[in-house]
Amino acid sequence: MKIDGACHCGRIRYEAEIDPARVELCHCTDCQLLTGTAFRATVSIPERDFSMRGDPKLYVKTTADSGTPRVQAFCGECGSPIYSTSVGEGPRIYNLRLGTARQRAELPPQKQYWWRSALPWVTALADLPRADRE
Repeated sequence: MKIDGACHCGRIRYEAEIDPARVELCHCTDCQLLTGTAFRATVSIPERDFSMRGDPKLYVKTTADSGTPRVQAFCGECGSPIYSTSVGEGPRIYNLRLGTARQRAELPPQKQYWWRSALPWVTALADLPRADRE
């Protein structure tokens, strides 16, 4: 599936060819801290299937569980997270942040990781009162 997206301010834009079966949620505490919310929605794609215009700011963090360094890319202007990937050379796999994809409503998660770190109220979201606007 072809997708495209951008950061909030539009400074960074991308296109990608993705497999919708690879859409995932991560509930790890690193993802909670880096998103400022309960989980992160991503899709993994090979480098050859990803193109980007604009230069993101890069932050290298060490994963809490494995100690592996990971590059976190985000817009230096508006702060929108764009992707994460490995450190170093070689073909990369990008974990694209789906909140920036224009087609995000068409990409339901297929798997969840780090469920042991999931916030206990995540499963009760469907029971909360709803409003179309604030």
